[in-house]
Amino acid sequence: MARRLEPLTLANLDELPVPCRDCVFWELDPVAAKQAARTGDTGLEKEAWLSQLLLDWGSAGVVLYVDDEPAGFAVYAPATYLPRIQAFPTAPVSPDAVVLATGRILPRYLGLGLGKILVQAVAKDVLKRGFRAVEAFGDSRWDGPGCVWPTEFLVAVGFGVVREHPRNPRLRLDLRSAITWRSEMEAAVERLMGAIRPEHTPPAPVTVRDALTRTPTG
Repeated sequence: MARRLEPLTLANLDELPVPCRDCVFWELDPVAAKQAARTGDTGLEKEAWLSQLLLDWGSAGVVLYVDDEPAGFAVYAPATYLPRIQAFPTAPVSPDAVVLATGRILPRYLGLGLGKILVQAVAKDVLKRGFRAVEAFGDSRWDGPGCVWPTEFLVAVGFGVVREHPRNPRLRLDLRSAITWRSEMEAAVERLMGAIRPEHTPPAPVTVRDALTRTPTG
């Protein structure tokens, strides 16, 4: 299967699965989100949020394609752009971290390790921007697709709990101390972006300075 990663933009926003395309769970505070749902403006609110974030901060998501079909996505941003965070009992997020807000792998592509690839792509971009970590809120009672990552998944891809809660713990992936994880991340993302080194050339060591200054491959 041919796989590729693309930044989430207004051009491919419509390729997010339903209902994620019009969901504003993270983009608006709970009161504003309910109001948008009543007036039927959630799709417009989603577009406005993404447009503003792209102008202010740059790419805030990644879409993973398999054989040119959307297979999954992840959305991430600084905490100030995600008003819903304040409703979580384990807020606030650490100031040195970007928030991995939400994402999904379509059912037909589950079990292929694509979720980890999405997290690796997010981590690479976060490192490039100079942040120390990615944080996320987990759902320890997850029983099906929703707006919050399953806690079990976050732990499986390298996150550790930094604030316990029976339902919504806050977890953290410290990128500057995860040397081995980061090396694996670089290799996996470069393979997807078509920039893997020739097999006969030994990979150069990955340093924090390299990670922060390297030009993205996509």
